[in-house]
Amino acid sequence: MKNMEIEKKFLIKELPDSLDNYSHYEIEQAYISASPAIRIRKKSVFSDGNKSLSYILTVKGKGLIKREEFELLLEKNEYENLLKKAEGNIITKCRYLIPLAGGLTLELDIFEGVFKGLVMGEIEFPDEDSAKKYNPPAFIGREVTFDERFHNSVMSTMSAEGISDLLTLMNERN
Repeated sequence: MKNMEIEKKFLIKELPDSLDNYSHYEIEQAYISASPAIRIRKKSVFSDGNKSLSYILTVKGKGLIKREEFELLLEKNEYENLLKKAEGNIITKCRYLIPLAGGLTLELDIFEGVFKGLVMGEIEFPDEDSAKKYNPPAFIGREVTFDERFHNSVMSTMSAEGISDLLTLMNERN
């Protein structure tokens, strides 16, 4: 499936109350290539005591706020084979879907593993004009859309020192 993705990224100042009341799922993702961005992702959804898994290969075009994205469903064994070829850091996080005014949704990511402590959110928009005019609610911190260090593809290539610097930067400026 091919589509145009228009999104902004933000650090989060304060977590919403009763976070577990929102829909959420776990993500494990790795990059076969950071440039061009070729990502594989395992998505674990928990519902009514059951766990469902999906596996997705994503190719993302260039751009920071607007870019083309192509997704292809994978079988478990295909994902596992590609995971062996992944470069750099495997990114793990829990994603919460927080409804916002205007029919928008904040995809709030609480990172685990080597990025534990990082809390970031993305909001997808129907068009660039809506994205440019958007004024986030108070609990959302500063925008990092144009700071490539906060893009998962870049994070996947970071050294331990780079990760430490990123987490320090997040805490200092949020």
